[in-house]
Amino acid sequence: MEFLPAAGTPTFDENGNRNGPLTRVRLAWYYRPSDVSDRTVADCRLLLAAIYSEVCDLSQLRAKCYVIHRDKISDLAGWKKRPDRFYFQRLFDPWIRKEFEVIQASSVRNLPDNIREILVSRYEYVVAEKEVVPDLTDNLRTCATCEQWCAPQETVQCDRCKRFFHMSCNNPPLLAKPSRGYGWTCAPCSREHEEEVDSHKLNRHSTPSAPKPKSNAPAPRGRGRPRKDRVQAEKEENLEIKHFKMWPFRYFGQYTVAEDTLDPDDLIFPRAATRVGPKYQVGALPVPGDDPLVDIDERGDDGTIEVLSRVNEMSDQEVAAMETVKNSLTRNEKLKYNVDWLSEVIKRFSDAWASGRDFLTVNMKSSHRLRKWAKRETSYSDKGWTDAEIAAFEDGIMQHGAELRLVQEELPSRTMPEIVRFYGHWKNAKLGEENKRIKAARAAGRILSEKAAVADSDDEGSIVTELTKNNTSCGACRTRESEVWWKAPKGLSSNVLCDNCGISWRKYADLNIRPMREDPVAKAKPAEKREGTPLAQTTAKRPRTSISQSTPPPPAVPQIRCSACHKNGPIGKILRCKQCQFRVHPGAYGANVDPANSDSWTCELCANEKNLEASLKPDCLLCPRIRRDPKKKLLYPPPDTYLRACKPTEGHAWCHVLCAVFIPEVSFTDASRLRLIEGISTIPQYRWMNKCTLCDSNGGAVVRCSDCPAEYHVSCAWKAGHKFGFEVQSIKSSRRETTVSVDFKDASGCMVPQVTCKGHPSNRRQTYGICDMNDAGETALQIYCRHYKQAQIEGTHGLLRKAQRLDNILNTEDSVDSESSRAFPDPQCTRCHTEFSPSFYPTPPSTPPGDGTPSSGALSWLCHRCHFEPAHAAHGAVNGVGTHANVNGVVPMNGVLST
Repeated sequence: MEFLPAAGTPTFDENGNRNGPLTRVRLAWYYRPSDVSDRTVADCRLLLAAIYSEVCDLSQLRAKCYVIHRDKISDLAGWKKRPDRFYFQRLFDPWIRKEFEVIQASSVRNLPDNIREILVSRYEYVVAEKEVVPDLTDNLRTCATCEQWCAPQETVQCDRCKRFFHMSCNNPPLLAKPSRGYGWTCAPCSREHEEEVDSHKLNRHSTPSAPKPKSNAPAPRGRGRPRKDRVQAEKEENLEIKHFKMWPFRYFGQYTVAEDTLDPDDLIFPRAATRVGPKYQVGALPVPGDDPLVDIDERGDDGTIEVLSRVNEMSDQEVAAMETVKNSLTRNEKLKYNVDWLSEVIKRFSDAWASGRDFLTVNMKSSHRLRKWAKRETSYSDKGWTDAEIAAFEDGIMQHGAELRLVQEELPSRTMPEIVRFYGHWKNAKLGEENKRIKAARAAGRILSEKAAVADSDDEGSIVTELTKNNTSCGACRTRESEVWWKAPKGLSSNVLCDNCGISWRKYADLNIRPMREDPVAKAKPAEKREGTPLAQTTAKRPRTSISQSTPPPPAVPQIRCSACHKNGPIGKILRCKQCQFRVHPGAYGANVDPANSDSWTCELCANEKNLEASLKPDCLLCPRIRRDPKKKLLYPPPDTYLRACKPTEGHAWCHVLCAVFIPEVSFTDASRLRLIEGISTIPQYRWMNKCTLCDSNGGAVVRCSDCPAEYHVSCAWKAGHKFGFEVQSIKSSRRETTVSVDFKDASGCMVPQVTCKGHPSNRRQTYGICDMNDAGETALQIYCRHYKQAQIEGTHGLLRKAQRLDNILNTEDSVDSESSRAFPDPQCTRCHTEFSPSFYPTPPSTPPGDGTPSSGALSWLCHRCHFEPAHAAHGAVNGVGTHANVNGVVPMNGVLST
């Protein structure tokens, strides 16, 4: 876009000439579609434009490429055959994360002449939404009432006569356009339709189809070999594109006012719907009574933002005093140049200056501070890295390169932001060491070899300087000879790429992979050798291969995926059952396995088939019952899901680890190994009675979502992809003595399990996953079970604890039954004297009984039939037949059996 001088130097001098030398350049950004969305695009030359630029040094430029609009290319197949040629037809805005169509400005016709002339003279392209493009490329639209231009945003079209009207020109004015799928007719057409209906002469009006918008794109060519018209291609490369203030396009879409185009200083960026107004904001409301209005901070003031520095408001004497105190806060010289430490020091000095305190009151003893709008205190800098973590990080960089997400899987104790920040410091230190080595070599008069210089200048060591015996051919084209070898992406047969394939992959993310062929000779059975046939070929006929003589790199550690967190890890950190291939982190299964014996580990379901410790039915007691065919073999949970993780109960049955952890009434005899699940009988009745919103069944115990009233089984929630985790909540001062506190990573408080529906936003609370680990290597599930799921086993036996729980339940039921029997004795109907009825209804004491004697002051009752059918009751009383025998649903009444 433009060349610039060094930073801090004005671009132009007093005479209007550019200052030199020019050491920087401003570049316009283009995105690959796969970088901004999850959809796959087969065309590797297709890009997305953006109204976004960045200034970088000239030394960072690699090569020159050509990027033009699709409508400017006459032969797309021939264009893509040439190197470093790209094209675009859409624009991506990185701020609102939305894509827009890009059309030529000359194709916009639905505009007044003065606006269209300015738009076409300044810009080559126009950026708009997809649904707005037909309105812009249509012919000029005028209102049928006022004969003025109709802007697409405030225009409606009659569905009958196809004329356009301003919404404000109608009587009464239209407040909004009709919804999608509905039409609108003007007043004359509506009246005409009513007359046709009244006269029964309804004519079917065929709706004329709107003409397709014209496009300046060339006609598509037929299939075949692309033509090699180099003159036309060079003409398209050197095609003059109009730029206004260095940009060839501007936004002219749904949220644009057409008259703003006349202003040369109007913003050209894409826009979204406004968020200003009573729908999204509320003003200060008056307080009832005589109290004055409450002052609410306006948006953007100091009350709503966190001020990190006020040094610009201090005087020179105050800044000098602050510098003096700052130098005395620490004796560590390296810490004085640390960015995080300096930012926190300036923040604390600014707070002291704003509150009127002396600078001497500021200290840096505490490494935590409470950020604005934060719930708990956090550290202003990352924790120090241990030697083991640095070694694991460097091993991950050696294996995966700059793919930091794969490196983070090697370090589960560190978050992704910590990995990124440490990567910047680590890379800077490596570059500093390399620069020192180069300066020392130059000072000694030595020159580095060309091979070392290429390896040093390459980005993150993408060039492979040493080949192994297994990587002697390109992973894409299978060639065995190349001057330069590049690192290959995962999933190929080899870990290296030749020079041509490596450059194609780095430039265009495109690989022409040659399919693997199985050698039929190798698969066939070897024939017997005849007598006299040589057993080996002569060495002169063997093909020669060029292999670099070098030491092989360390072998790659095989990676397996955990079924709980779906993250990869080496064998040992993730266990794999040798019988069913179930894979899980040890901390998420309660397995204490020696790393040396991890290859022979078996899960408890497979081990139970041999030792017969528990039932052979693997059904979970906390899930709905599964009806099985007794003739068929029992089906175990599949090994590729975390529901395979089951533990025995105190009654030798089975429960999912997930169900036992996330149902609060259940506990473990040994929480470190998650074994012998207890307390299923203490689960309240409402968990068993409520329906699951996912499987719509009553069986099993349900839990409630943390954000909504939805209830479901734990296993159903896991199958549906709901989010499971643990939240560390702060504890009130009044409950700290009675609540167990847990320290996990940077958080401290009470750990609470959370199950959240898949559709809820994930940023409401900070939760830790099941397999998230702390510095000691313990998972969040381990820490939660150890503090909150351990049963009280001191001095008691498992059978005695179970009997005590059952006694508590029986004593509670007996007390309730005895109290109810004393308060409410067995009722009897006052009319038919029956004691058997589905329900009894109280009556006032004045109601006479069946024999006509007055009632006493005690509460009297009526049976179900006498309450709703008093005539039948009276008839039964007169005839002497008034007995209701409720046996198996058969009720005799007046000598007649009725069900």
